Amino acid sequence: MSDPTQAFEAAAQRVQALEARPDNDTLLRLYGLYKQGSEGDVQGPKPGFFDFVGTAKYEAWAKLSGTDRTAAMQQYIALVDTLAG
Repeated sequence: MSDPTQAFEAAAQRVQALEARPDNDTLLRLYGLYKQGSEGDVQGPKPGFFDFVGTAKYEAWAKLSGTDRTAAMQQYIALVDTLAG
């Protein structure tokens, strides 16, 4: 697959079929890379203080602000490849 978008979408499907659930840090990294690759820089207000999961996801995505969408896609694909073995 030479088209990064197709490979990205395929990786998103493969991540759903992983045999073992990744640790929380890896899940947040996957989330941030996926959002950066699919939507670009973080958008919208940061969730409230007591929304711990939402805040963690927002911050994982915000850390990648400024990262090129194609670069985020490639990093996401590489991480999924590593997890899938």
